[in-house]
Amino acid sequence: MAEGAPLFKVTIDNITVEVPAGTTILNAARKIGGDVAPPAMCYYSKLQGSGGKCRTCLVEVSKGSEKDPRPMPKLVASCRTTVMDGMEVKNITSPKVLDARAGVVEFLLLNHPLDCPICDQAGECHLQDLSYEHGKAGTRYEFQRRTFHKHDLGEYIQLHMTRCILCYRCVFTADQLTAKREHGVLDRGDHAQIATFIEKNLQNDFIGNVIDVCPVGALTDKTFRFKNRVWFTKPVDAHRDCPKCSGEVQLWMRGDEVFRITARKDEWGEIKDTTQGKPGWICNECRFEKKQVSDWVIEGPSKVNRQSVISANHYVGVQKPGETFENVMDGRQPRLFMDIHSVSEVNKPEIQLSLIEGPAHSDDFEVNNKD
Repeated sequence: MAEGAPLFKVTIDNITVEVPAGTTILNAARKIGGDVAPPAMCYYSKLQGSGGKCRTCLVEVSKGSEKDPRPMPKLVASCRTTVMDGMEVKNITSPKVLDARAGVVEFLLLNHPLDCPICDQAGECHLQDLSYEHGKAGTRYEFQRRTFHKHDLGEYIQLHMTRCILCYRCVFTADQLTAKREHGVLDRGDHAQIATFIEKNLQNDFIGNVIDVCPVGALTDKTFRFKNRVWFTKPVDAHRDCPKCSGEVQLWMRGDEVFRITARKDEWGEIKDTTQGKPGWICNECRFEKKQVSDWVIEGPSKVNRQSVISANHYVGVQKPGETFENVMDGRQPRLFMDIHSVSEVNKPEIQLSLIEGPAHSDDFEVNNKD
């Protein structure tokens, strides 16, 4: 956005924010953050032309602008609609939006299989989060779901077209990051599918980024398939000197073993910018071939949203609560009035249970008084 651009005031869910002219409603809502920001399955800020396909970001414009206060007659896609000065938007405060979003989720799940227990995307799947927050308990669809065979798209990527929701993110990624795009959307209507031309493989140095942009488990990393669950691994920020990309990645580790490597992502699930301010796409060498801790300079644990299942047992940035007794007693420590070992003859502090073979019994605590 050019310097000196006028700022527009827009109110979203009764919260007013100022954004430059040309900003979409979705990005204005993301500036507020939290539940005010509509969900998005197809929009990706780093990809030109993305958005307007999944319809999950629909919002209600109750006031067009100060000059023309008339409301928009229909719900609009917030990722493609720019703000006007004085615009008022309803997201989670609109029953129409919530009802429409539930219908969109039901539509996305018409053909999507219920294979979350075996899907590698489980635990970090945007469709899982969307269906949990806005979905319904059942479906009205009574017909047979469409199915596809799995396809190996080269050495590192496998395509599960049955899970695909046709968000077009992978198509835009290959089109804008690689020298030659070899896959796209073939056929039309309910026959549309992501496929390669004449069964070609995806071999470009940056083609692994299609795995990161996929919001569901349609494109999976063959080097990580069925090896672990994301909530059992610990995300760690790391970097290396790479001649092809920035080398700033996220290692998913369990102990000292690196199970997979991805680009770093922000709170919206999009690729983070590097420390130099450039998009953080990573190359195939960093993603698939550098699976040793010695290949990387470890920066520290990644900050994970505490509501995410990935944050289970990962305590990053947590502050231990202070001692209540010390606060009440002006910093004095509590005094020990009675030593339980001197009163009770059951516990013996000199006996280390960890050194006893098998479970402890009463014989282990008997004192020999024969002397």
